[in-house]
Amino acid sequence: MPYPAGQTPDVQPSPLTQNFDFTPISPPPDAADLLLLDTAAAWWAQGHPREGVLILDDRSGAITLPILHSLISEAGKPGSACARAEDAVSAVRVLADELGAERALQGNARRANLPAPVPAELPELTEQAPDAFTGVHTVLMHLPRSLETLTDWAWLIREHAAADVVVLAVGRDKHMNHSMNQVLEKHFEDVSAGRGRSKSRVLTARAPRDGVPSSAPRKNTHKVSIPGKGTTELTLCSLGATYGGTKLDPGTRLMLEAVEAHPEFPGAEYVLDFGSGNGTVSAFLTLRHPQLHVVATDHSASAVQSTQLTAEANGVADRVETVRDDALSRFESGSAEVILLNPPFHQGNAVDPGAAHRLIRAAGRVLAPGGRIYSVWNSHLKHRSVLSKEVGLTEQLARDARFTVTVSTKR
Repeated sequence: MPYPAGQTPDVQPSPLTQNFDFTPISPPPDAADLLLLDTAAAWWAQGHPREGVLILDDRSGAITLPILHSLISEAGKPGSACARAEDAVSAVRVLADELGAERALQGNARRANLPAPVPAELPELTEQAPDAFTGVHTVLMHLPRSLETLTDWAWLIREHAAADVVVLAVGRDKHMNHSMNQVLEKHFEDVSAGRGRSKSRVLTARAPRDGVPSSAPRKNTHKVSIPGKGTTELTLCSLGATYGGTKLDPGTRLMLEAVEAHPEFPGAEYVLDFGSGNGTVSAFLTLRHPQLHVVATDHSASAVQSTQLTAEANGVADRVETVRDDALSRFESGSAEVILLNPPFHQGNAVDPGAAHRLIRAAGRVLAPGGRIYSVWNSHLKHRSVLSKEVGLTEQLARDARFTVTVSTKR
């Protein structure tokens, strides 16, 4: 190690943040992005290898593009990590769970007149070495909201990265907690917190531990009882970044009960599970309706894999098709007869009904005339007016203390 355990380089504003034009980047970098870049620069200035950089969940390219620009600018110079500009692109690896982050990186790279690394696919959590993680020397990431996500990332790094890997994980002070340190300490011998700056801080993890088993995919079995129609046993699987993990979301349970009681359901050969998450809806409906096919779509790579794993665990994989997509962009207008939707109520760490409104508009576009959208939402968010405007006549099917289930019919 270039530094003894528990010690890290002094972090100051660096050429990565001072010499790069962030104007084309949208959204622009925040204080955490800039601190992460300056921290990486401090390590590289002290001789840590600059090649083999992995960037996880860069939301806009604000982390990736300054590093790429620096490597390209220095290519071929004495002491450079890259002999040619082309080598710089392969020296930086990127992997994002959300499809929107991949697209933002590609778009911002074009505006900045830079090549963009091809995003890696989310690997399975097995001992088989994935290209994105194999032999990397530096990992840069935002601390995820989910400890399960952090656990999965940490295991993949510990299992496949170079022995001298330095993991730099930045977070906003208000969103950080000691459990994050504990997750990293399970996988790395040396974990330390850097000095805070602009209400942000970097956790540094080094020295991968031996013999830490993978905890994924996670599994949990539930029983779903439908009044008058029996009980269905359902096994749910998840990878770390899948919202809700292996839990049976109570709102989704209420929607499934209402859907099964609705006399017009399914009324189609296939249904669209929009925002499939851990695959609850897809697996349940195909178990209950042996002739039904489900197309399950989500913007999260972890959710798509989780839906596939759940379908396999319940023996219905031949009738569940998974598609990674953002807001149904790959689906033709008027192409779906039935859509089920449990829209998100947050964007990142903030409650944001706008995210749900965007998905409702997308569902309304894809729904065929006379088709139906079954949706569930936290009652206080009052999505009914949006459903009525974007889709058509909206009726309430069920309501409890927290959730409302509606069916909307396309005009």
